Formats: sequence, structure tokens, C-alpha cells
Amino acid sequence: MTSIEVQTTSYQVEKRSWLLSQHGTDPGTTPSITLDVSAFTPAVHYPNGFIPSGTALAKITASGLYGPYTVSNEVQTLTEGGSGLTSFTVTWNGQTTASLAAAATAAQVQAALEALSNIGAGNVVVTGNASGPYTVTFQGALAGTDVAAMTTTPTGGTGTVTVATATAGGTEGTGGLDVCKGLLFSSVKVPNLADTTKDVGAGLFVHGFVKLSKLPFGLNANGQADLPMIHFVA
Repeated sequence: MTSIEVQTTSYQVEKRSWLLSQHGTDPGTTPSITLDVSAFTPAVHYPNGFIPSGTALAKITASGLYGPYTVSNEVQTLTEGGSGLTSFTVTWNGQTTASLAAAATAAQVQAALEALSNIGAGNVVVTGNASGPYTVTFQGALAGTDVAAMTTTPTGGTGTVTVATATAGGTEGTGGLDVCKGLLFSSVKVPNLADTTKDVGAGLFVHGFVKLSKLPFGLNANGQADLPMIHFVA
């Protein structure tokens, strides 16, 4: 009698149904779209009068026009206070930095945070003056997510280092602005900065921009689609 053994194997699958074409720029596959200029903020999206190429775009459900893909990165601040502060450490998700001098530069704070294995290089940027206040923006692998709040341990006198959340991460747009449809193919000049009701034409570059929560399947720890494949072994 022949027995049948059923095994399952996980394997990587490249799902490309979200791509308009293999590379996004194949002939005839960079579609013409219309931007709703009123959906963009001048100081943020086109301070020089041009909406730059590479801007992530989403389709506004009500109008069918395109606006900015809006999922925010978490921004937290570190502010020194009290008197006699000599040094401090920062803890995030259970890991603590090396000791930082009270007069640490933004670059030193960033390096200390990036040295944590649960943050890593390129996943946070710190700006500000020596001694702060420091502005910590989570990016890279931590972009667009609601991350845990940092905590601090100050040393010296009655010194304090206060943490505040300036921008909550993962805050999505509404009405279609939470689903990225692609990137602006080439920069677009806004005809009149004072007239934000003017819609303008553009090209859409569709290639490789995926919001993980929108995928129709889960990912394993390596970021791969973990789908079962059945083998019949006689």
C-alpha cells in the first residue's frame, strides 16, 4: 500500500499585481493624472513653486484627482530642564543608550540612538542645538508607524530631560489619501502659488511602493510572503 505524506514549505513570492508595469516606465504605462493642488500644503510640498518628482501620491476618492500620500512619521522631542544636569541616557523599547553629556550635540544623540539594535542606522534622525531641545524623527524601517515613547534617566542636580510627542506616527489621511498609488514622475510647476484651486496635469510613476498593511497576506519575520505549498510524496 502506498502512503502519502503531506508537507508544507514556505517560499518567497514576488507579488507584482500592484505594479502597473514591470518597471513603471515601460512605454505607454506612465499614466496621465490630474493633481488637486488644494490638497497639497505649499510650505511642505512645494515651497519653491514646484511639486518635486518622486512625491508619493494617493487618489482622492471623491474627485478622482491625486493628492499627497499622507502617513506621518513619529516625531518626539527631548528637552533639558532643571539645574545641574550633567548627563542622561535614553531608553526606547527596553534598550538604553550609552550616557550622553548634557551638552551633547544632535549628532551624538542620533549616534547613540542608532547604536541600539532595535533602532539601527538610518532609522532615526536628530536635529537641534547642543544641550537641546532635540527633535527626534523616526524614519526608514520605523517610518509611518506609531512607535513607543522614549524615556530618559538624567544625572546631576535636579536636572530633567522631558520627552514629548510632537507628531504621532502612522496617522493616515482619509478619503483615499492613505493608500499610495505611485510617485510623481516629473516635477510639476504650480501655476500660481496664490491660487491653490488650480488643478494641474502630471505623470504617475508606478513602481515598488507598498504599504504593508494593505497587502492581502501576512509577511514573515524576513518581510517575505509566507505562503504554503503542498507536496504529495508517494
